[in-house]
Amino acid sequence: MSILALITGKTGPSGFGSASTADQVTDGINANNLTAIVTGGASGIGLETSRVLALRGVHVIIGARNLKAANEAKETILKDNGTARIDVLKLDLCSIKSVNEFVKNFNALDVPLNILINNAGIMFCPYQLSEDGIEIQFATNHLGHFHLTNLLLGNMKNTATSTGIQGRIVNLSSIAHVHTYDGGIRFDKLNDKKEYSDKKAYGQSKLANLLHANELSRRLQEEGANITVNSVHPGLIMTNLFQYSGFVIRSLKLLTFLLWKNVPQGAATTCYAALHPSMKDVTGKYYLDCNEMKPSKYARNEILAKQLWDFSNKLIKSIELS
Repeated sequence: MSILALITGKTGPSGFGSASTADQVTDGINANNLTAIVTGGASGIGLETSRVLALRGVHVIIGARNLKAANEAKETILKDNGTARIDVLKLDLCSIKSVNEFVKNFNALDVPLNILINNAGIMFCPYQLSEDGIEIQFATNHLGHFHLTNLLLGNMKNTATSTGIQGRIVNLSSIAHVHTYDGGIRFDKLNDKKEYSDKKAYGQSKLANLLHANELSRRLQEEGANITVNSVHPGLIMTNLFQYSGFVIRSLKLLTFLLWKNVPQGAATTCYAALHPSMKDVTGKYYLDCNEMKPSKYARNEILAKQLWDFSNKLIKSIELS
């Protein structure tokens, strides 16, 4: 995708481009028979994703750390769409215990699961460890979603088998995945405070989102599961993700304002990957502006993806045993 295409909104092979909105890319789609989980669905592009999916008939479960904000988001959606089916469940992705509790509460709803959108995230945080003792951006952006996805896979497989409808998992990554530490993932120095970089730690977590999607896609294909897994970069959008670097980013936005999107445009690629018919059977890919893009060399490294998978499983087991 060229800079000119980003500025002009020129469409790509999919028929959509940087100026396309979530409403536009899902226009005419009837998804009344689908159920989706959207993490971080209470604000920003997560809220817009939840709104548009509900508008197309999807039963949306919003997983959010702040239940007050999530319930307000639900009311906002219902105000414009009285028939929307929205449920809210508490989910703090930087806590493995909270992820376990969320899945328990979701299973109690006794509903199928067709779509999982791993949307929630934090960005450019000062050095901090999660309650489980893991660097906070890696814990929230990758590890929590990795564990959540694994716990929900059984339901997704059963749903795909019983309904014949292909399941879809969408990981929100970022172009920031190209700016990470040497080696891609610092397995041996994950919690190293001395060499911590808020930008590289964020890039590392977004690279992990991509590697996770690619390895999960490979595994699901190998076992013949009818579920696709893809990664998306939503674009540059001013949301509350920038709470830790507002002045710097706002200054940057003044210099690069033509490249920035609004929230409806930012949610477009997520909604495209989750609902559009042309994404059937497409898996293990990376999308920007609703068109396939080639990710970084690290992101295409299958050995690194397998290493991250094993590392993440080991980390979760150690947390649950402690």
